[in-house]
Amino acid sequence: MYHKWLDRWDERRARRGEEGKHPTAFALDAELAFPGADKVRSIEEFCLLAEEAQADQSFFERPDGGDQGFQRQDEWLKFPSDITTDVEENNTVWAKIAESGSLDHALVVFHHWNARARNNQLARFLSRRGITVVEIAMPYHFERSRPGSTHADYMLSASLGRTIQSIRQAVLDGRKLIRWLKSEGYKQISVLGMSLGSWVAGLIAAHDSTVSKASLFLTAGSLADMVWTGRATRTIQGCLAPRIELTDLRRAWCHVNMENYGHRLARSGLNLQVVLGKRDKAVKPEVSENFMQKLSGAGARPRILDLNCGHYSLAMPPYSLMAGLSLDRFLHARNQPNPQLGLRAL
Repeated sequence: MYHKWLDRWDERRARRGEEGKHPTAFALDAELAFPGADKVRSIEEFCLLAEEAQADQSFFERPDGGDQGFQRQDEWLKFPSDITTDVEENNTVWAKIAESGSLDHALVVFHHWNARARNNQLARFLSRRGITVVEIAMPYHFERSRPGSTHADYMLSASLGRTIQSIRQAVLDGRKLIRWLKSEGYKQISVLGMSLGSWVAGLIAAHDSTVSKASLFLTAGSLADMVWTGRATRTIQGCLAPRIELTDLRRAWCHVNMENYGHRLARSGLNLQVVLGKRDKAVKPEVSENFMQKLSGAGARPRILDLNCGHYSLAMPPYSLMAGLSLDRFLHARNQPNPQLGLRAL
């Protein structure tokens, strides 16, 4: 009975999240994803460029340029993004810092799609537990929002190229912030990603050996499958479906598919935690399970907490408490290879 009520609550929350979302036209926009690719006219050409990008180890490396321009004032940090977009506000990265008073450990947090506020409660809790928490604004969110927009439609949309550009920008922004934290003297760096933010956190962990721990909440490997099947992205799927098949969308977004970097996520020195919702309609359990199998096949052994809640009800007690305490234990555990641990909530 309780879980039926929980499912209805999640559905009401999903409907509220649809307010302000409008269909956007399907577009390749290859020049946004792949500089110099303005002559791409077909999905096949786009997919070939994406597959080349996946094989290119420098795709998620910073462009030429330094790490200058950081400005710190009290709890706020801002710095220029290494990718320049046509939205001026989006070209400056903002982050909020909750100091712990120690340089032992810093956690960079990547929020969910269309987040309206940073997670101050989590930041306060962990900072009191000795971990400095840095909550970064992903592209087109918070201080970086596009003027006049009601949601972050440039971060994730039916524009194949703009979506890739936004995720790449988020990864490069996060890696730039991590370099700054290291220069400030932090000994250990961890990342936490929630929903869409988990793709960013996971890609950073896969490409940046500085990261020793990565916690991925409500995650999966294939961004294409998440968008195609998820409750929160059905407006985007409705724009994509008439123009592209799922098989081609997987190819077009292959280089932002964490499944394709399983061997990197299985690297020595990286500890993984995954928190999933068995009743999740936004990131379907079968899509997440496929990712877990791919990780296992690559040799990764994440700690898995599988809760009997939905995508949005993870924020409700008791699930929020269970997830928070699990995260706290994971972050404070000694760095060592973790056996796969499946926890099934009642």
